[in-house]
Amino acid sequence: MGIHDGHRLRVKRRFLESGLDGFDEHTVLELLLFYAIPRADVNPLAHSLVSKFGSLAGVFDAPIEELMAVDGVSENTATLIKLVPQLARQYMVSRASFDDILTSTEKAGAFLVPFFVGERDETVYMVCLDAKKKVLSCKRLFTGSPNISLLSVRKIVENALTYNATYVIIAHNHPSGIALPSREDIDTTIRIREALAGVDVELVDHIIVADDDFVSVADSGFLEKRAH
Repeated sequence: MGIHDGHRLRVKRRFLESGLDGFDEHTVLELLLFYAIPRADVNPLAHSLVSKFGSLAGVFDAPIEELMAVDGVSENTATLIKLVPQLARQYMVSRASFDDILTSTEKAGAFLVPFFVGERDETVYMVCLDAKKKVLSCKRLFTGSPNISLLSVRKIVENALTYNATYVIIAHNHPSGIALPSREDIDTTIRIREALAGVDVELVDHIIVADDDFVSVADSGFLEKRAH
């Protein structure tokens, strides 16, 4: 067993015994890199990546082209790195229960935030609820739009009717990292509410997500202000 093999074994055993608690960021990345680069000391590369992109999150969020521009990062290595946040999102979405009853802003936010983990493009989701506010469906409606105002209100109404929804929650993310609703967000929320009301479906809220934070358009008072 070489010196690198011994080090790898110790890091893996430490992880298996206590998880990632106590690991610094470059060691977390080093453990991941073991599975992309099986026969080399990846410690310097882990340090280099964290230094270049500022943090572990910065490494995972970096464009694949920028990752591959780093000496020692192959396409396979970059692909593994980019896979991690997407796996985290799928894991958290998989844990979201469609038996949930979303009777508060906090419950709605907790249910929806995982759907946006690692999402770098603006993405819109629609949650259909029954009369008891139990989740009937959570559907991705659109992704890649620079502005939610481009979203088809007709598509939202059609989905509400398809799932026989009594209530609807709309959610989208702000990749900029600021969850505050824009004027376009508020105007679009009003148009969606009015269109749904025409088919006897109530828009409960529009949740805006940024990283782990979220803002409720309803709780912010915009719906009430525009309703009068």
